[in-house]
Amino acid sequence: MGGTEPSALSLAPALVTIVLAFATRQVLLALLSGVLTASVVLLIQGASLAEANPITTFFYPSIGSKDYAQILLIYMWCLGGLVGIWTRTGAAEHFARTVGRVVTTGPRSALFFAWLMGCVFHQGGTVSTVLAGSTVKPVTDTHGVSHEELAYVVDSTASPVATIIPFNAWPAYVSSVVAGSTPLFLTQDIAFGFFIESMKFNFYAIFAVLGTLLFSLGWLPWVGRRMGTARDRSRAGGGLDAPDAVPLQPPESGTDEAELPAGYTPHVADFLVPLTVLLGLAILPNVFYDVRMTDEAFVLALVAGVLVLAVRGMPLAEIQEGFLAGIRRVTIVALVLGLAVTLGDASEKLGTAVWVVSTVGDSLTPIALPALLTLLCMGIAFSTGTSWGTYAVVFPVAMPLAYALQPDPVYVQLCFGAVLGGSVYGDQCSPISDTTILSSMFTGCDLLDHVRTQMPLASAAAGIGIVLSTLIAWNLTS
Repeated sequence: MGGTEPSALSLAPALVTIVLAFATRQVLLALLSGVLTASVVLLIQGASLAEANPITTFFYPSIGSKDYAQILLIYMWCLGGLVGIWTRTGAAEHFARTVGRVVTTGPRSALFFAWLMGCVFHQGGTVSTVLAGSTVKPVTDTHGVSHEELAYVVDSTASPVATIIPFNAWPAYVSSVVAGSTPLFLTQDIAFGFFIESMKFNFYAIFAVLGTLLFSLGWLPWVGRRMGTARDRSRAGGGLDAPDAVPLQPPESGTDEAELPAGYTPHVADFLVPLTVLLGLAILPNVFYDVRMTDEAFVLALVAGVLVLAVRGMPLAEIQEGFLAGIRRVTIVALVLGLAVTLGDASEKLGTAVWVVSTVGDSLTPIALPALLTLLCMGIAFSTGTSWGTYAVVFPVAMPLAYALQPDPVYVQLCFGAVLGGSVYGDQCSPISDTTILSSMFTGCDLLDHVRTQMPLASAAAGIGIVLSTLIAWNLTS
């Protein structure tokens, strides 16, 4: 296309996306504008109008690919449909209430139960925060846990858990973004495996999840001044919220959380059977036979969920309504995903990574790169409120740069983990992120109180991760 070498113009799509995301807070608009900018860059580089057509050059190859179809049909629709069924029947809430009555005896056990449910609902983003927050809040409220504490545990076990427990849509999405960007992961299947190998270097997520575990058990030696005040206030009977708080409340209407169908009573099997099928098929064959059945796990979990409800007398029309409502929930996510994958492919076609590596590669040291990537992703995701959008912009450039500086698979895994963790931190702490807002909303917490009490703890986890990744980089490159 035009036969020109990659130039500084190849950065334009990423820069336009970031600037518009900052200015408008509209991720879909920003990603779409980035893709269209790539078409303009092709024209400037000498491509014909046909070659620069964004639909045929970028959208058809990306969104029409088998990889995107796999993510959309298997992960998004099956997962979204299953969560929709759980919501329609009240299965998840019933499970949490039933188990919560047995295992919780006070604030500490209630918070630990919240942490455990956050790990169980390990799909990340809106799914985890809505399910964990809405199902656990009645239990923690009973035991006097402040809403600031609960919001922190719910938020910090959503996206962080999703990036270190790979039985969800995150690995498939990330692998679709990075596939082909370096010789280490030429296909999406190889990139998927590379994601798994890189999880041990996702230090922010690891320390965030471990930190919330210690926090819930009361073993964390430092929780920050504001969080300590919230904990002392609630334990002393001073209220679950600060006196001047304006708690966010979940919408009372317009959602799929309708009343249960007449004559139907939720049972723990409604939730436990499909969850067992999902985790069993996703984990056991991989552990014992080195066979990955993640796709099959999602499909069969949905089938199991439908069969359990049908056997227990749920009308098929009600099951279908829950399924469709769940799919509607992930429509925006699917659009963001499609645009993000397309932007990544467009950057690859423009040679963005090639230009960055040739221009700035010599000025960077391998020791500093993991820390720089973490900080860069923290800033972008905090300002834009999205980790997935940050992945789409950063991964296609960061991985070739890391490989050019140090073509060692372990070093590239270290940088891979830095991008994963830094983006999750920014998304988790951003007051404009959907997960931050929903964590506050479904735990009944004031949004700014949640941000102010969570950020010191999250920043401590990120700081430890940056130091550790720098030490490992120094050891690998010395």
